[in-house]
Amino acid sequence: MTTIAAPNRPWTKFYPPGIRPTIDEAPYPSLAAMVRAIARTYSTQPAFSLCLPNGMGGTLTFAEVDRLSDAFALYLREQLQLKPGARVALQMPNGLAFPIVAFGVFKAGCVLVNINPLYTADEMGKVFADAEPDCLVVIDMFTDKLPAAFAIHKVRHVVVCRITEFMPWLQGTIVGFVQRYKDKSVKPAPVAHTTFQAALAAGEARRSTADVLGYTKELNLESLACLQYTGGTTGVSKGAMLTHGNLVMNMAQALEMVGGNIEKGTGVILTALPLYHIFAFTVNMLGFWYLGAHNVLIPNPRPLANLQKAFEKYPISAITGVNTLFNGLNNEAWFKDNPPRHLKTASAGGMALQEAVAKRWLEVTGTPVIEGYGLTESSPVLSFNPMGNERLGTIGIPVPSTDIRCVDDEGREVPLGEPGELVARGPQIMAGYWKKPEETAKTIRDGWLYTGDIATQDADGFFRIVDRKKDMVLVSGFNVFPNEVEDTLAKNPAVLEVAVVGVPDGAAGEAVKAFIVKRPGAEITADEVRAFSRQHLTAYKVPKFVEFRDELPKSNVGKILRKDLRAEELAKRASA
Repeated sequence: MTTIAAPNRPWTKFYPPGIRPTIDEAPYPSLAAMVRAIARTYSTQPAFSLCLPNGMGGTLTFAEVDRLSDAFALYLREQLQLKPGARVALQMPNGLAFPIVAFGVFKAGCVLVNINPLYTADEMGKVFADAEPDCLVVIDMFTDKLPAAFAIHKVRHVVVCRITEFMPWLQGTIVGFVQRYKDKSVKPAPVAHTTFQAALAAGEARRSTADVLGYTKELNLESLACLQYTGGTTGVSKGAMLTHGNLVMNMAQALEMVGGNIEKGTGVILTALPLYHIFAFTVNMLGFWYLGAHNVLIPNPRPLANLQKAFEKYPISAITGVNTLFNGLNNEAWFKDNPPRHLKTASAGGMALQEAVAKRWLEVTGTPVIEGYGLTESSPVLSFNPMGNERLGTIGIPVPSTDIRCVDDEGREVPLGEPGELVARGPQIMAGYWKKPEETAKTIRDGWLYTGDIATQDADGFFRIVDRKKDMVLVSGFNVFPNEVEDTLAKNPAVLEVAVVGVPDGAAGEAVKAFIVKRPGAEITADEVRAFSRQHLTAYKVPKFVEFRDELPKSNVGKILRKDLRAEELAKRASA
């Protein structure tokens, strides 16, 4: 294994004025300390608001979130008698209970396990078996999956939340009635449990007899804060061990790049991405708490009409999202006709931002989408486009205190402009995978995180993602990167969404196949798709196969799932 040379960091000259190239000290010794300090500064200001599709919701101030998360910490340590380092699983969409539970877990000196609420019972059970949580906080809409999940691994204590937590009484009653009796999305929980309000009341009752501040006296930057489950770089679900230092530092690194665009104590951030996803968890929940911003939580951004009331009701100044979210809003009549007047910053991550989408967003809103890059294993932010020096089509430059390089299969640095696997190191890199030392050793080598993404670096230190290493298509010995083909096809005015995968193709090995969703009212044929491609791509990159669909499979954050399309193709060919 070749040792990677120390980088010279050419990108630092592109940092905007006032940005430190190195952050020498974490701004807080733990996440619990950060939560408390910020709550004191902005105590009476709104911290989190829930906004349902009909405009109903509720709001909590910084002081209220601080007090309620103290109560939940007291419940965990005094009522449940959990020990420091005990795992607490949280499985719910965006709602006012989410930050209370997360902050309460940190204040208890316990470890938060974020779980996608859309997981199947089998997926839930596997995570429970791996993380071994002592407590599960779950939304009432998905408790029906618990018996099957507990058949794999049972969690001792269950706390059930509602989406209506902390809504005004009348609004909460109306929403609860509709959920329980009209659309029947909520049924009685089939397992023994405690309600969230009862848990908070039990914790509050212990406030006078217990030292809630004492729970975190032993916490430091190396203490484990979260198990964040991910497919990782090898496709097997693993728990990334993120420490307090990882998350505190990454929050500081990300905000160093964008914070100057948001005046502390004044911003309003729209959080449509789920908080259990690492991007929204670190940037939206932790980062904008640190900035004293007002976080508007959207439980479900699909359909995109669910966001309309939030834009009408709140002066949204910042939004984070993925390419499909920005693309979708670009095509919503209500959004185009009344773009947000207060918007100052829009940040993209999670998947490649297509050039056509970025240009259209700028036309509609007058605000550029700033693309960044990261992984769960890096807490997540590794790079970001510097404000005022953005370069469309790149993931920007490394955030402060971060080194990035592109290397070949032997770990040797490749020449500038040549594609290689992106590797990174910095204070945000995870401690490793939970109970998986062999997987950790494959992913972190000599202190460098091997991301599995293919990228190029230019002389100024700006990086461009070519594609996932495992998504590369090999056509007659030539490498084809789906991102490049997708970006090209997205420029066709008849194309709304596109995904490209490799499919088996006899002597050529693989061929390029494009799955396309047409723009409403547009007409285009497979031959026209190929003709358009030939104008911009060399012959072996042109899709040999084209399939039109009404929709494409997407993840919980709206990322198009190529792996599902590829699996469908392989299954069809196997059956044929």
